[in-house]
Amino acid sequence: MKEFKYKINGTPYRVVVKNSEESVIELEVNGTTYSVELQQQKKQLTGIKRPSREAAPAPTPKSASTLLVTRPSSPAGKNTITSPLPGVILEIKCKEGDTVKKGQTLMILEAMKMENNILANASGKVSEILVSKGDSVLEGANLVVIE
Repeated sequence: MKEFKYKINGTPYRVVVKNSEESVIELEVNGTTYSVELQQQKKQLTGIKRPSREAAPAPTPKSASTLLVTRPSSPAGKNTITSPLPGVILEIKCKEGDTVKKGQTLMILEAMKMENNILANASGKVSEILVSKGDSVLEGANLVVIE
């Protein structure tokens, strides 16, 4: 049984993974139990293809009270810094409008009881900060946009 704490749009969520079988996972989210069924994709045997990085189709909520969380796509023509690990934002060392250089520390992410520096991967101007101090983020979540 694993327990996770997330904050989505300012709302805290406590998620407990109760049971995990082949294609069905039983979760408890803030005291409400959900059974999540994973869809299996059909394999194509037409030839060798490079694996795509496309996300699986989003599940359809069972009721109006079920929240569906999706990751926003990165803005076209802009450089988006993403989280390398799931964790908590401890400190933000830049603000919107700042000019940053490649390799400069933008924020500090705590993951697995270690502090990780999130660095700018290009020089430019910080056009948008997508997280706040104390936010829990997933691996691959967008953090900062640099123009």
